[in-house]
Amino acid sequence: MSTYQVGYFVGSLSSTSINRTLSKALMRLAPDDLEFTEIPIKDLPHYSPDFDSDYPPEGLALKQAIADSQAVLFVTPEYNRSIPGVLKNAIDWASRPWGQNSFDHVPAGVIGASPGGIGTAVAQQGLRGVLSFCNARQMTSPEAYIQFKPDVFSDDGEVSDPETADFLRTYMQEFRDHVERVLTVLPRR
Repeated sequence: MSTYQVGYFVGSLSSTSINRTLSKALMRLAPDDLEFTEIPIKDLPHYSPDFDSDYPPEGLALKQAIADSQAVLFVTPEYNRSIPGVLKNAIDWASRPWGQNSFDHVPAGVIGASPGGIGTAVAQQGLRGVLSFCNARQMTSPEAYIQFKPDVFSDDGEVSDPETADFLRTYMQEFRDHVERVLTVLPRR
């Protein structure tokens, strides 16, 4: 059985991020042949094309982490009906300089949680538009807009509600199958 290396982004810097908790739940419920490594984004400076000719170590480390991954998973909050600036900044770093887009043909999944009923739906749509431009191979179904309830998710990622756990388990199985399909057709260089 093959093992797939998945780099994941948590789009929040908050020490109490519900999306970090969601990422822990996703890893617990994922198929055994997915191995996860968080791709850190908190230390990246603000992107500017001025860096394109001499990338700083943080930008190079980000690009290397994506290169070391066979797929990427974005776990994003929604800030003001969009993705957090820190996540967009990371995507800008990874997709530059022009012609060196780290997301080109990479299998990608998008999910997120919020306390509200629409569970990051608008942020995810915005993120999908950015990832389309970056030529990432996105899993388009099932969509997963998670309404975060503290009594359902423990800090270590345990999910107490069987229906929620089953939905997330199915999402992760679909993500795994998506990764396999994309890599069969477009193996990472």
